[in-house]
Amino acid sequence: MKKSTIIILVVIALLAIWGVSSYNSLVTMDENVSGQWSNVETQYQRRADLIPNLVNTVKGYASHEKETLEGVVKARSKATQITIDADNLTPEKLAEYQKAQGVVTSALGKLLAISENYPDLKANQNFLELQAQLEGTENRINVARTNFNNAAKNFNTAIRRFPKNILAGLFGFEKRVYFEAAEGTDQAPQVQF
Repeated sequence: MKKSTIIILVVIALLAIWGVSSYNSLVTMDENVSGQWSNVETQYQRRADLIPNLVNTVKGYASHEKETLEGVVKARSKATQITIDADNLTPEKLAEYQKAQGVVTSALGKLLAISENYPDLKANQNFLELQAQLEGTENRINVARTNFNNAAKNFNTAIRRFPKNILAGLFGFEKRVYFEAAEGTDQAPQVQF
């Protein structure tokens, strides 16, 4: 074989190895984003599962707070109906999902604020345990969303950098959307009775 043929074969082999390695790393990053999205959904589901117990506990003490209780149940119901496939995560769908979850957060805030008017409820062990679990869940949601955004950022950076952007374009890897702060979260909520 000629020396030039060997060099060409070596270059082609190196390009093939690089291409396979780069493709596999993009697939791994894409799967990580999907996995992190699943973690976000799991934490929101955990919150949705806790809500009926919290509502029933409060209901026993604050039966005339029907409007707030119904608002929490309605918000939970609507939020659990919205599901998004990690592979089809568009900015519009994510915004709709965030909006529904924001309504739940707001309704929960009002529900927890009601406890201030019911000293017996504030002392109830079930209520305190549920409140602590919800606070923990909200923290877990925040961590899961942060992890999702970090995974999406790493993936988006990788598919935009040269020369992986060529492979990303060839194999249809598309930019992933981020969670963003909901409108109005820059101001503290005000609860009035």
